[in-house]
Amino acid sequence: MAKKEMEVVKGLDLEKYMGRWYEIASIPSRNQPKNGVNTRATYTLKEDGTVKVVNETWSDGKKSCMEGVAYKAEPSSEEAKFKVKFYLPPFLPIIPVVGNYWVLFIDGDYQYVLVGEPSRKNLWILCRNTHLNEEIYNELLEKAKEKGYDVNKLHKTPQSDPPPEGEGPKDTKGIWWIKSILLGK
Repeated sequence: MAKKEMEVVKGLDLEKYMGRWYEIASIPSRNQPKNGVNTRATYTLKEDGTVKVVNETWSDGKKSCMEGVAYKAEPSSEEAKFKVKFYLPPFLPIIPVVGNYWVLFIDGDYQYVLVGEPSRKNLWILCRNTHLNEEIYNELLEKAKEKGYDVNKLHKTPQSDPPPEGEGPKDTKGIWWIKSILLGK
């Protein structure tokens, strides 16, 4: 039996959504290090209505960063369905990769969010803080289950308190990306 299409947030206030979000847990995408810590995303609204996306994570003590752009999948729709385009590999960004970014739930204060995509293979729980109250986390798990996600595949993302700032040593070779493609790690 085919799963029905997921309902998403309608009328998302993009300006309120902008800023930094910390990854609390994820069913990570193939282009994301599986051993990443202190993973976070920063969104900046651009004049043309698109969103600059900066994803950062630390893997094996080195910072990895990917920049991309997000835009409404259907510009006239009220639904919070976005496309996100990154260029890979990170050390020589020439191959465009486009993914779905659907806002499945967000609290009224824009402090925590459940993000997924139509295949239900990837899921992210994001928060404005590095840690999320366990009760709220469990509520988000229930919402994800209702949407058809296998939450047993969800991995909690370790976050430092306070989070790292500044550059730190960089993964300039994209080793994590190569490992994720070749080894599935």
